[in-house]
Amino acid sequence: MIRTRFAPSPNGPLHLGHAFSAIVSHDRARSSGGEFLVRIEDIDGARSRQEFVDQALEDLAWLGLEWDAVPVRQSARLAAYADAEQRLRAMGLLYPCRCTRAEIATAATEQGPDGPIYPGTCKHRDIDPAGAAWRLDVNAAMAQVGPLEWVDEIAGSQTARPDRFGDVVLVRKDDPASYHLAVTLDDAADGITVVTRGRDLFEASHVHRLLQALLDLPVPVWHHHPLLVEPDARGNRVKLAKRRGSPSLADRRKSGEDGIALATALRDRRLPAGISLE
Repeated sequence: MIRTRFAPSPNGPLHLGHAFSAIVSHDRARSSGGEFLVRIEDIDGARSRQEFVDQALEDLAWLGLEWDAVPVRQSARLAAYADAEQRLRAMGLLYPCRCTRAEIATAATEQGPDGPIYPGTCKHRDIDPAGAAWRLDVNAAMAQVGPLEWVDEIAGSQTARPDRFGDVVLVRKDDPASYHLAVTLDDAADGITVVTRGRDLFEASHVHRLLQALLDLPVPVWHHHPLLVEPDARGNRVKLAKRRGSPSLADRRKSGEDGIALATALRDRRLPAGISLE
């Protein structure tokens, strides 16, 4: 049975980009007689707020979306993240790092999908682990599992190349898990069979496929959909984002707009002026 999910972070209001992503996930499940779940990714420290959880669920219902289980919170899964960290550490694949982003940007000689590739500054140093971030030794991990592949419903079969990211952080200094580790464990725990998310996260799936192999997790199919984009102040086409104040679904809902009609328009790719799908 197909099972998909929509996983908002409650650190701000949802906007049209979130609505489109939720609709893609919901409709992918419903078209196959499957299940659609909602997960709240709330381990982002003090930025995660209950008012945004409540608001997001109201927004989804306003769009006419229905989910098939009580929404799960990441904050209820801290023990699972810690267990995975210990497993990877026991395998000799994690090492502590105290480098700042500025230091990495200065020392890096290559660019990856997420920006400057970490040059391994702390890999062979004696680092006090207290309060440090923990990085995955990606090359050592790949040597343990061998060649890997994954499948995207749109782009087709892919050869996993997590090495293009360098040694990614899996446990942050101030959070119990990075996005890479948490989302991989969560999708396995929730029984997600088709991971639907924006095209901007396509490359991250290379890392997630490696983690699945290391932690003996089931391998889903991915579906990376196009993004809603708009012009920024310099005229570049960029995805809608909370930080730029993209109009919120809550404001639209409170103004009396018809959520069902909005969802239908998004399904039909009828978008507001200035917004396109890329």
